[in-house]
This record gives sequence, C-alpha cells and structure tokens, in this order.
Amino acid sequence: MKCMQVVDVAAQIYAEVGKAIVGQNRAVEQALVALFADGHCLLQGVPGLGKTLMVRSFSQALNLEFKRIQFTPDLMPSDVIGTNVFDQRNGEFSMRHGPIFTSVLLADEINRTPPKTQAALLEAMEERHATIDGIRYELPKPFMVFATQNPIEYEGTYPLPEAQQDRFLFKIVMDYPGEAQEIDVLRRFHAGFRSQELEKAQIRPVLDITGLIAVREQVKAVKIEERMFKYIFDIVRATRSSGDLMVGGSPRAGLALVASSQALAAIRGRDFVIPDDIKELAMPVLRHRVIMRPEAELEGFGVEQVLQRILDAQVVPR
Repeated sequence: MKCMQVVDVAAQIYAEVGKAIVGQNRAVEQALVALFADGHCLLQGVPGLGKTLMVRSFSQALNLEFKRIQFTPDLMPSDVIGTNVFDQRNGEFSMRHGPIFTSVLLADEINRTPPKTQAALLEAMEERHATIDGIRYELPKPFMVFATQNPIEYEGTYPLPEAQQDRFLFKIVMDYPGEAQEIDVLRRFHAGFRSQELEKAQIRPVLDITGLIAVREQVKAVKIEERMFKYIFDIVRATRSSGDLMVGGSPRAGLALVASSQALAAIRGRDFVIPDDIKELAMPVLRHRVIMRPEAELEGFGVEQVLQRILDAQVVPR
C-alpha cells in the first residue's frame, strides 16, 4: 500500500522527537496528524510539560525553519508580520519581515495579546499570506502555527475569538506524564540533557520540504466511504442540537475531521478511514469549536464530558 511510506516516515519522526520528548505520545501523534493534514495546533497545558520543546523537536526532525513569538499585552501587529522601515542612507523604505515568515511558528501564550494583534495572525493562518501597507506577501510553504495557552493563568489574558480558534485544526491538551515517563525525564536530566541545548539530543532530519509535500499528497489519497461522511456530519450536527452547548461545530469542523482522519489512517498504515479514526480525533477537533451553556457549566459539566456523550450517542457505521 502507498500509505506504508507514511507509516515509515511517521515512525522515524516519532523516534527522533522521542530523543527529546518523553511521556506525551498522544500529543506527539496528534501534532504529527496536524502536520500531515496541513493544519495548525492550539496547545494547552500547565508550564513545564514540554510544549515548546515538542515544537522545536518537530521542526528539527523535519528540517524546517523555526521561530518563536512571545505574545504579550504590548505586542503590536507589526511585531508579528513586519513593517516597512525607512533607510536614511538611500532615502527609501525597505520591507522588514516579521517572525511570522517561517515554516514552523510557535505563538507562545497567544491569549496574552490584544485582539488586534491576534487578528494579524488570523489572516496568516487562514490565507497563508500577510498584508503589510496594502501589499500581500506570501508566507513560506509549508507554514504551520503552534500556539500555546496556559489554562490556569487567567489574569491579564484576552479570550481568543471564536473565529481565531476555528482556524486551529486541533486543540491538543497536554497532561502530566505517567510515573515511568516522569522518572525517565529525571534520569535524562541527571545524565545532562537540557531543553535549552536541544542540539545535544542529535535529532536527525527525517524529511525535507519536498518529502513533506509528497507525504501530504499520499494522505489526500486516503479513501473515505460515503457512510463515513454521514458519520462525520452526524457528530458535528449533534453538537449544534445539544442542550448543553450554546454554539456547536461549524462546517469547518467537519472538514477538519475529514482531513485529520485521512492523516491518522495513513500514519497507521491504511489507505482508508475507519470510524475509530473519526471518533478518536473528534475531541481535539471539536473541544475548542463549541461553547458551553452557562447553566450546563453551573451543573458541573465540562466540554469534554458533553462531547463524549454526543459521541457515545451516535450510531457507528458498520
């Protein structure tokens, strides 16, 4: 099967990223699915779980340019996309590209910057270009955004607009590693590994840009039967009619499930999508696209509880 090539590439990327990241297997797999599906990721987790390290490790394993922006309340759109700068020597303006002109962008603590600056990133994520003084500049290909937000620090933050959240293929929730994995982290630290010195992990590039494009073409060729489209539609529609949700998933949520389930199937060695692919990815696709009703929150329900009930209630195609 053609998709066996994707299996091999995925296994090699896992191995290289695993030289730096321990105990976040699900997050790594979901990030890889997003990469192969040409989508962006919103990462949520407490500090110290390796969010930044994971993104840096991915960029090295893929031999892609990496840049990081620390989002702060005083960050301006020009700090993200760039601006025209006057050169006094020749009396002309010259374009100074911002850090968004890269292949892998880490937008750290994206909810700490005002909506105006968030909007500058929104255009880039959706359109894959930036507009500066009325002129459009194409972004590098590939272009992928990983944005982090801290779930426990609410003071001094700006909520992400629904339109911004909808541009992320996944919201990946990173949790504490298990006992064996965390002890392994301690062991590696004692042996001399430091996240600030990632080059010492000797992560080997697995793919180049041409290889990544080829992998994405294989992913797009993964077949989805008609009954799977109906299953995806039923899941998304159920979020719109749920009494616990004020806003359900948009058609873009369905498109995200199509693209990501193709990528997951390819990574697992199949050239066709099965219901388990869709069901497994429904949570990271939907958890940031729906809005709870206040009364449901008061009753103690969480978004994931509501979504799990919705998934359990759907008839799985045979």
